[in-house]
Amino acid sequence: MTEQTARDGGRDIFFVSNAVNELGGVATWSHQMAGLFAANGNRVHMVGITPPSHPFELGDDLPYLTTTLYDVHPPSVPGPRGLRGKLNLAEHRRRTARAAGMQAQAAKLTRMFQQAGPGAVVIVTQVWAMEWVALADTSNVTVIGMTHESFETCRRSSRFGRVKRFYKDVDRLLALTREDADLWAQQRLDNVDFMPNPLPFFPETPSERTTKHVVSIGRLHEEKGTDLLLDAWAEVAPRHPGWTLRIYGTGSDEEALRRQCGELGLDGSVEWMGRTDDPAGALKDGAVFTLASRGEGFPLSLLEAMATGVPCVAFDVAPGIREIIRDGEDGLLAPPGNTLLFARRLDSLLADQDLRDRLGNAARKNIQRYRTDEIVRRWEDLFAFLER
Repeated sequence: MTEQTARDGGRDIFFVSNAVNELGGVATWSHQMAGLFAANGNRVHMVGITPPSHPFELGDDLPYLTTTLYDVHPPSVPGPRGLRGKLNLAEHRRRTARAAGMQAQAAKLTRMFQQAGPGAVVIVTQVWAMEWVALADTSNVTVIGMTHESFETCRRSSRFGRVKRFYKDVDRLLALTREDADLWAQQRLDNVDFMPNPLPFFPETPSERTTKHVVSIGRLHEEKGTDLLLDAWAEVAPRHPGWTLRIYGTGSDEEALRRQCGELGLDGSVEWMGRTDDPAGALKDGAVFTLASRGEGFPLSLLEAMATGVPCVAFDVAPGIREIIRDGEDGLLAPPGNTLLFARRLDSLLADQDLRDRLGNAARKNIQRYRTDEIVRRWEDLFAFLER
């Protein structure tokens, strides 16, 4: 269990996630919001259920508490399948032990929540973590459940049923866009609202968009579509000698993607940059940003790129992307998975500095609607409304 010192004053706000410091957008968002709420004088406590599988280092001077419930990840236990499964004594013992472990960890949450002051709020960022919150006593706190992905992406996963089951009785279920909130409401959930992500940063000076670098930032995983990006780049690169595709990120698919890169003859125009702790610097050195994901929620990388004044090309795979990019005004969209049209959009930006400047300047201006003070105000308004 790890802890930091929290500030006095304000309300108690708990963030409950799968893990406190798991690499990925949810943790990035959680720490950003925790810092913003703490800066407003709230007492913030970040709680992870288990240690992370792919951790990042937490700073030593966080202005909020952090706690991890389990010392080691609890074993997964499949549900009983048929009569044989029900009669399997070893599986029954594992399920019983896991249930007892969940109750013990939920009791820790109960103690935290009972020590909170009036107006306390629990923000559950991932539905797996909600399984423990559901076992805790939340009678004196407001519970807000979140889904950080699009409705369609969730519907294709095992999380869909859990969202409907575990979030149906929370005080609010927050989607990322109004369109996704409407789709969840059609699932007979009457507690749905939406809340966009805030800008992770807003650089003082934007990219000059003159370097011949196309930037991609994200996990090297099938959902992020780097294989689709390479297919599109194979169409674009021969027409633009001297341009380089810089791929930032690591992941389980890296070896296969490097092999695909070689088979497409792209080794001379693709640079594998690894994981970056400086996305602002990577973007400022870029002229174009690409997002080739197969599924998304409200991608922070798009917000970062547009704040840096870098024009973006993305697959239109989620309401969050359509919410962020206004096609033809401050970025360019392509139909999901259509690498030929994606390549054409990318080609148009590489060929036209004036177009890059027009879209990049519009992106930097328009994206300020997600500035941090505006999003924090919306959260505070929601807290006040639910407290009535």
